[in-house]
Order: sequence, then C-alpha cells, then structure tokens
Amino acid sequence: MIDPSDPARRAETIADAAATLRARCDQRLGGALPVAAVTMGSGLSGLADEIVDPLVVPYGEIPGWPQPTVTGHAGRAVIGTVGGAPAIGLSGRVHLYEGGDPARAVFYVRVLAALGVPVLFLSNAAGAIREGLEPGQLMLIRDHINLTGQSPLTGIPVGDEPRFPDMTVAYDAKLRATVSATAAGLGIDLQEGVYVAVHGPSYETPAEIRMLATLGADAVGMSTVPEVIAARAAGIRCVAVSCLTNPAAGVTGAPLDHGEVLRTTRWVQADFQRLVAASVARIAADLAG
Repeated sequence: MIDPSDPARRAETIADAAATLRARCDQRLGGALPVAAVTMGSGLSGLADEIVDPLVVPYGEIPGWPQPTVTGHAGRAVIGTVGGAPAIGLSGRVHLYEGGDPARAVFYVRVLAALGVPVLFLSNAAGAIREGLEPGQLMLIRDHINLTGQSPLTGIPVGDEPRFPDMTVAYDAKLRATVSATAAGLGIDLQEGVYVAVHGPSYETPAEIRMLATLGADAVGMSTVPEVIAARAAGIRCVAVSCLTNPAAGVTGAPLDHGEVLRTTRWVQADFQRLVAASVARIAADLAG
C-alpha cells in the first residue's frame, strides 16, 4: 500500500505504473494510446469481449495497482481495439469499502492521466430508486451526489491536480449526447438520472433510500463517484452508465443480495456491450475529427 503521507513516493509509483502500462500499450497498439478507458463494474467483465485481439495484463503485473477483492471484479487490464479504436478495458475496480486510503480507489485513474488517456467511460451496477426505473434498464448518469463521506483528493494534491477542481459538469455533456444518440440508434432503452454514491459495503436501509429519493437520487451504488472526482481533477473527460440490477431497499420489500446483481448484469450484458463498443467508436471518431 502506498503511504498517503509521502506524495513523492505516490507520484513515483503512479509514474512506474503508467510506464508499465505504456509499454504494454506499445506492444499491442504499435505506439498508439487508448482513446478511451472503460471501467467494467460488478458482473460487467464481459464488456472485455468487445475488445478485439486483446492483450491481457493482470493488475498484479502493474506496480502499485490494487487488487479487487469483490466477486465479479476480475482484476486485469485488457488492451486492444473497440470498433477500430485503440482502447483499454479495466476489468474490476477497488471500492472505498475495501479499506485503506481513499486514493487506492482512484489509483488507476491517476495512472490513466499519466498515460494520457483523454476519456474515461465508467460502468457500474446500481439499485433503482426513482419510480419507473426497472431492473435490467441502463441509466446514463447526468450528475452525482457524493455521500461516501470521503474524497480521493484529500491530502496533498498529486501532480498538477488543482486543489479545488470544478464539478459543475462532472459528466461531459458532449460524451453524454454521443452515448444517448448511440443507444437510440441501437434501439437500446437508455434512461438518464442522478447517481448517488454511498460508502458501503452494507446495502442501504429503506429509510436511507427514502432520504436519497428526497435528495434527488435516481439510483444508488458504491463506486464511480470517487473515480469521476479524480478524473476531472486530472483533466480526463467522463461518461458513465449504470446497469440497474435491482430495486433499492424498501422499494419492493424483498431482501437484496450480490447474487441478484450478478444475475441481472449477465442478462443485460449483451446490450451493454453493444452500447459501449459503438459509443467508444463514435467517441474516437469525434476525437479524430
């Protein structure tokens, strides 16, 4: 684990990880850099199937990269092309509830920034709060509420990160328009809403879900927001889609379990994969245009 009180050591480890990943990107992409990184959340590792001729790099081979401990998070980077565009898939992430310094959860984001990746496409599994949202639907995140009680930017700023980064448009408007148009073209039902991040690892109580609804949350989960905060501080553009895997606590009265999350993501995975692949291709075309 990197000592959060030693910014020089942290910066050195990020640079070492970026150098390792850059060498593997050079090996697979012939010197090109990924135009986008795709973070694959719980049960969504099948998104890696959209990466053509993949070069798989276990996280354990990248200096300082923390290993996920949650079922459904494979723990590997997958480098290749998506829709003809160079891309990197990140199969699995570390959550705040897995312990340690909050910067662990965003280590990979800072590595992507050091690598020069311009776009981060995040996916996650989330519980549906807003009436009318159903398990199996996809939700484009318009904005977020951070109720984790933590920020990955706590402590001495890393590199050129600003002390007070602006979060007015955390989720890039042009990228959201691209993903929305892509979904419409594919005939995929893509909802839109506000995602609230909580710390976890316990699921929320019905009373907490009622509170979150009052605050304006449409879906709830335990990831994504720390990474978006770090990405925006590093100048990376973000877009994110939630797979709604279950009604949030108290909505139906049924108990919640991680198995249900994984089952629903497997059901939705084909549409999710098509959406991500087509969106990354369009994003790459826009960047090149």
